[in-house]
Amino acid sequence: MPELPEVETTRSGIAPHIEGQRITGVIIRQPRLRWLIPNDLAQHLKGRKIQSVERRAKYLLLNLSNGTLIMHLGMSGSLRILPRATEPGKHDHFDLQFKTCCLRFHDPRRFGAVLWTDQSVADHPLISHLGPEPLSADFTGAYLHQQAQGRHVAVKNLIMDGKVVVGVGNIYANEALFRSRILPSRAANRISAARYLQLADEIKQVLAAAIKRGGTTLRDFQQEDGKPGYFAQELLVYGKAGEPCPGCGEPLKQKRIGQRSSFYCGKCQR
Repeated sequence: MPELPEVETTRSGIAPHIEGQRITGVIIRQPRLRWLIPNDLAQHLKGRKIQSVERRAKYLLLNLSNGTLIMHLGMSGSLRILPRATEPGKHDHFDLQFKTCCLRFHDPRRFGAVLWTDQSVADHPLISHLGPEPLSADFTGAYLHQQAQGRHVAVKNLIMDGKVVVGVGNIYANEALFRSRILPSRAANRISAARYLQLADEIKQVLAAAIKRGGTTLRDFQQEDGKPGYFAQELLVYGKAGEPCPGCGEPLKQKRIGQRSSFYCGKCQR
Protein backbone atom coordinates (compact mmCIF):
# COMPACT_ATOMS: atom_id res chain seq x y z
CA MET A 1 0.00 0.00 0.00
CA PRO A 2 1.35 3.47 -0.81
CA GLU A 3 2.32 5.21 2.42
CA LEU A 4 2.59 8.92 3.14
CA PRO A 5 5.99 9.46 1.43
CA GLU A 6 4.76 7.76 -1.74
CA VAL A 7 1.58 9.84 -1.75
CA GLU A 8 3.54 13.04 -1.17
CA THR A 9 5.93 12.04 -3.96
CA THR A 10 2.91 11.53 -6.23
CA ARG A 11 1.51 14.94 -5.25
CA SER A 12 4.75 16.74 -5.97
CA GLY A 13 5.10 14.87 -9.27
CA ILE A 14 1.67 15.58 -10.74
CA ALA A 15 1.23 19.13 -9.40
CA PRO A 16 3.48 20.92 -11.94
CA HIS A 17 1.57 19.32 -14.82
CA ILE A 18 -1.97 20.20 -13.73
CA GLU A 19 -1.92 23.22 -11.41
CA GLY A 20 -3.40 26.18 -13.27
CA GLN A 21 -4.70 23.91 -16.02
CA ARG A 22 -8.35 23.82 -17.08
CA ILE A 23 -10.19 20.48 -17.07
CA THR A 24 -11.53 19.78 -20.57
CA GLY A 25 -13.02 16.36 -19.95
CA VAL A 26 -13.81 13.69 -17.38
CA ILE A 27 -13.82 9.97 -18.27
CA ILE A 28 -15.21 7.41 -15.82
CA ARG A 29 -14.61 3.88 -17.10
CA GLN A 30 -15.28 2.04 -13.84
CA PRO A 31 -17.21 3.94 -11.13
CA ARG A 32 -17.12 1.09 -8.60
CA LEU A 33 -14.05 1.81 -6.53
CA ARG A 34 -14.06 1.75 -2.73
CA TRP A 35 -16.97 4.17 -3.04
CA LEU A 36 -18.86 4.97 -6.22
CA ILE A 37 -17.42 7.79 -8.27
CA PRO A 38 -20.21 10.41 -8.40
CA ASN A 39 -22.01 10.14 -11.73
CA ASP A 40 -22.39 13.93 -11.94
CA LEU A 41 -18.68 14.56 -11.42
CA ALA A 42 -18.17 16.01 -14.89
CA GLN A 43 -20.73 18.73 -14.14
CA HIS A 44 -18.59 19.94 -11.23
CA LEU A 45 -15.20 19.65 -12.93
CA LYS A 46 -15.44 20.39 -16.64
CA GLY A 47 -14.21 23.85 -17.53
CA ARG A 48 -12.71 24.49 -14.08
CA LYS A 49 -9.05 25.13 -13.33
CA ILE A 50 -6.99 23.16 -10.84
CA GLN A 51 -5.98 25.84 -8.35
CA SER A 52 -3.68 23.65 -6.23
CA VAL A 53 -2.77 20.04 -5.48
CA GLU A 54 -2.45 19.31 -1.78
CA ARG A 55 -2.24 16.28 0.50
CA ARG A 56 -3.97 15.48 3.79
CA ALA A 57 -2.80 12.20 5.28
CA LYS A 58 -2.96 9.80 2.31
CA TYR A 59 -5.66 11.81 0.51
CA LEU A 60 -4.74 13.89 -2.52
CA LEU A 61 -6.78 17.09 -2.77
CA LEU A 62 -7.28 18.76 -6.13
CA ASN A 63 -8.67 22.17 -5.26
CA LEU A 64 -10.96 24.02 -7.67
CA SER A 65 -12.87 27.27 -7.23
CA ASN A 66 -16.13 25.38 -6.60
CA GLY A 67 -14.89 22.52 -4.43
CA THR A 68 -12.30 19.76 -4.04
CA LEU A 69 -11.70 16.46 -5.79
CA ILE A 70 -10.57 13.97 -3.13
CA MET A 71 -8.46 11.04 -4.35
CA HIS A 72 -7.03 8.06 -2.49
CA LEU A 73 -4.68 5.49 -3.99
CA GLY A 74 -6.01 2.61 -1.87
CA MET A 75 -3.96 -0.59 -1.87
CA SER A 76 -2.66 -0.57 -5.42
CA GLY A 77 -3.55 2.71 -7.08
CA SER A 78 -1.31 5.12 -8.95
CA LEU A 79 -1.68 8.39 -10.85
CA ARG A 80 0.12 9.12 -14.11
CA ILE A 81 0.40 12.09 -16.42
CA LEU A 82 -0.01 10.83 -20.00
CA PRO A 83 -0.64 12.16 -23.50
CA ARG A 84 -4.38 12.57 -24.06
CA ALA A 85 -4.46 9.95 -26.82
CA THR A 86 -2.88 7.18 -24.72
CA GLU A 87 -5.04 4.06 -24.92
CA PRO A 88 -6.36 2.98 -21.49
CA GLY A 89 -5.42 -0.33 -19.93
CA LYS A 90 -7.65 -2.81 -18.14
CA HIS A 91 -7.37 -1.12 -14.74
CA ASP A 92 -7.35 2.52 -15.89
CA HIS A 93 -10.63 3.58 -14.31
CA PHE A 94 -10.65 7.37 -14.40
CA ASP A 95 -9.16 10.24 -16.44
CA LEU A 96 -9.05 13.98 -15.97
CA GLN A 97 -8.36 15.50 -19.37
CA PHE A 98 -6.52 18.74 -19.97
CA LYS A 99 -5.55 20.54 -23.18
CA THR A 100 -2.19 18.79 -23.56
CA CYS A 101 -2.33 15.76 -21.22
CA CYS A 102 -4.49 13.64 -18.98
CA LEU A 103 -4.24 12.55 -15.36
CA ARG A 104 -5.03 8.82 -15.26
CA PHE A 105 -6.01 6.80 -12.19
CA HIS A 106 -4.91 3.17 -12.34
CA ASP A 107 -6.12 0.78 -9.62
CA PRO A 108 -6.11 -3.01 -10.12
CA ARG A 109 -7.67 -3.81 -6.74
CA ARG A 110 -10.18 -0.94 -6.80
CA PHE A 111 -9.71 0.07 -3.15
CA GLY A 112 -8.94 3.64 -4.15
CA ALA A 113 -11.37 6.55 -4.24
CA VAL A 114 -12.39 9.52 -6.38
CA LEU A 115 -14.84 11.74 -4.52
CA TRP A 116 -16.15 15.29 -4.72
CA THR A 117 -17.07 17.86 -2.09
CA ASP A 118 -18.20 21.45 -2.44
CA GLN A 119 -17.89 21.93 1.33
CA SER A 120 -14.83 22.57 3.47
CA VAL A 121 -12.45 19.62 3.11
CA ALA A 122 -11.59 19.86 6.81
CA ASP A 123 -15.23 18.99 7.60
CA HIS A 124 -15.44 16.00 5.24
CA PRO A 125 -16.25 12.78 7.19
CA LEU A 126 -13.14 11.04 5.82
CA ILE A 127 -10.88 13.85 7.00
CA SER A 128 -12.48 15.66 9.95
CA HIS A 129 -11.36 13.08 12.53
CA LEU A 130 -7.71 12.91 11.44
CA GLY A 131 -4.80 13.78 13.71
CA PRO A 132 -2.01 16.22 12.87
CA GLU A 133 0.42 15.79 10.00
CA PRO A 134 3.63 14.15 11.27
CA LEU A 135 5.87 16.77 9.64
CA SER A 136 3.87 19.71 10.99
CA ALA A 137 4.67 21.84 14.04
CA ASP A 138 1.55 20.42 15.72
CA PHE A 139 3.16 16.98 16.01
CA THR A 140 5.63 16.97 18.89
CA GLY A 141 6.93 14.60 21.52
CA ALA A 142 4.90 16.43 24.16
CA TYR A 143 1.74 15.96 22.09
CA LEU A 144 2.50 12.26 21.61
CA HIS A 145 3.17 11.78 25.32
CA GLN A 146 -0.14 13.47 26.16
CA GLN A 147 -2.00 11.21 23.72
CA ALA A 148 -0.45 8.14 25.37
CA GLN A 149 -1.75 8.88 28.84
CA GLY A 150 -4.10 6.17 30.08
CA ARG A 151 -3.67 4.11 26.93
CA HIS A 152 -2.49 0.53 27.35
CA VAL A 153 -2.20 -0.22 23.63
CA ALA A 154 1.17 -1.04 22.10
CA VAL A 155 3.09 2.10 21.20
CA LYS A 156 3.27 0.91 17.59
CA ASN A 157 -0.52 0.90 17.43
CA LEU A 158 -0.62 4.37 18.96
CA ILE A 159 1.59 5.98 16.32
CA MET A 160 -0.26 4.17 13.53
CA ASP A 161 -3.62 5.49 14.75
CA GLY A 162 -4.73 8.13 12.25
CA LYS A 163 -6.71 9.91 14.96
CA VAL A 164 -3.43 10.46 16.83
CA VAL A 165 -1.16 11.26 13.88
CA VAL A 166 -1.68 10.62 10.19
CA GLY A 167 0.51 8.81 7.74
CA VAL A 168 2.80 6.76 9.99
CA GLY A 169 2.30 3.48 8.17
CA ASN A 170 3.66 0.09 9.15
CA ILE A 171 7.03 0.42 7.43
CA TYR A 172 7.87 3.79 8.95
CA ALA A 173 6.51 2.92 12.39
CA ASN A 174 8.92 -0.03 12.54
CA GLU A 175 11.83 2.11 11.42
CA ALA A 176 11.14 5.03 13.77
CA LEU A 177 10.71 2.74 16.79
CA PHE A 178 13.98 0.98 16.04
CA ARG A 179 15.81 4.28 15.74
CA SER A 180 14.26 5.36 19.05
CA ARG A 181 15.23 2.03 20.69
CA ILE A 182 11.61 1.53 21.78
CA LEU A 183 10.07 -1.95 21.74
CA PRO A 184 7.02 -1.81 19.42
CA SER A 185 4.91 -3.89 21.83
CA ARG A 186 5.62 -1.67 24.85
CA ALA A 187 2.48 -0.17 26.39
CA ALA A 188 2.04 3.41 25.23
CA ASN A 189 1.43 4.73 28.75
CA ARG A 190 4.67 3.21 30.04
CA ILE A 191 7.01 5.35 27.96
CA SER A 192 8.57 8.52 29.34
CA ALA A 193 8.10 12.01 27.94
CA ALA A 194 11.79 12.13 27.02
CA ARG A 195 11.52 8.98 24.95
CA TYR A 196 8.45 10.36 23.18
CA LEU A 197 10.46 13.44 22.27
CA GLN A 198 12.98 11.20 20.54
CA LEU A 199 10.26 9.08 18.91
CA ALA A 200 8.49 12.12 17.44
CA ASP A 201 11.82 13.37 16.10
CA GLU A 202 12.65 9.99 14.54
CA ILE A 203 9.21 9.79 12.89
CA LYS A 204 9.82 13.19 11.32
CA GLN A 205 13.32 12.24 10.16
CA VAL A 206 12.32 8.87 8.69
CA LEU A 207 9.37 10.34 6.77
CA ALA A 208 11.31 13.39 5.58
CA ALA A 209 14.16 11.20 4.33
CA ALA A 210 11.73 8.90 2.51
CA ILE A 211 10.00 11.85 0.84
CA LYS A 212 13.36 13.32 -0.19
CA ARG A 213 14.50 10.01 -1.62
CA GLY A 214 11.21 9.57 -3.45
CA GLY A 215 11.48 13.02 -4.96
CA THR A 216 14.85 12.22 -6.48
CA THR A 217 14.12 8.65 -7.55
CA LEU A 218 10.65 8.98 -9.04
CA ARG A 219 11.73 11.16 -11.94
CA ASP A 220 9.14 10.44 -14.62
CA PHE A 221 5.40 10.71 -14.07
CA GLN A 222 4.75 10.07 -17.76
CA GLN A 223 5.50 6.36 -17.71
CA GLU A 224 3.23 4.49 -20.08
CA ASP A 225 3.82 1.07 -18.54
CA GLY A 226 1.83 2.04 -15.46
CA LYS A 227 4.59 1.22 -13.01
CA PRO A 228 4.46 3.68 -10.13
CA GLY A 229 8.27 3.77 -9.71
CA TYR A 230 8.22 4.26 -5.93
CA PHE A 231 11.62 4.77 -4.37
CA ALA A 232 13.81 1.95 -3.13
CA GLN A 233 13.74 2.27 0.63
CA GLU A 234 16.87 1.95 2.72
CA LEU A 235 15.37 0.19 5.69
CA LEU A 236 17.14 -0.94 8.84
CA VAL A 237 14.66 -3.50 10.21
CA TYR A 238 11.46 -3.75 8.17
CA GLY A 239 11.22 -7.11 6.39
CA LYS A 240 14.56 -8.26 7.80
CA ALA A 241 13.64 -10.86 10.41
CA GLY A 242 16.58 -13.16 11.13
CA GLU A 243 19.15 -10.74 9.72
CA PRO A 244 21.76 -9.14 12.01
CA CYS A 245 20.64 -6.04 13.89
CA PRO A 246 22.48 -2.98 12.52
CA GLY A 247 23.15 -1.95 16.12
CA CYS A 248 24.25 -5.05 17.98
CA GLY A 249 24.40 -7.91 15.47
CA GLU A 250 21.74 -10.04 17.16
CA PRO A 251 19.14 -11.58 14.81
CA LEU A 252 16.16 -9.28 14.27
CA LYS A 253 12.81 -10.62 15.42
CA GLN A 254 9.32 -10.53 13.96
CA LYS A 255 5.88 -10.68 15.60
CA ARG A 256 2.37 -9.52 14.82
CA ILE A 257 1.12 -6.46 16.66
CA GLY A 258 -2.32 -5.16 15.83
CA GLN A 259 -2.53 -7.63 12.90
CA ARG A 260 0.55 -6.09 11.27
CA SER A 261 4.05 -7.53 11.04
CA SER A 262 6.52 -5.88 13.39
CA PHE A 263 10.30 -6.11 13.10
CA TYR A 264 12.57 -5.26 16.00
CA CYS A 265 15.71 -6.06 17.98
CA GLY A 266 15.03 -7.72 21.32
CA LYS A 267 18.33 -6.43 22.68
CA CYS A 268 18.47 -2.81 21.44
CA GLN A 269 14.79 -1.98 21.91
CA ARG A 270 13.10 -1.96 25.28
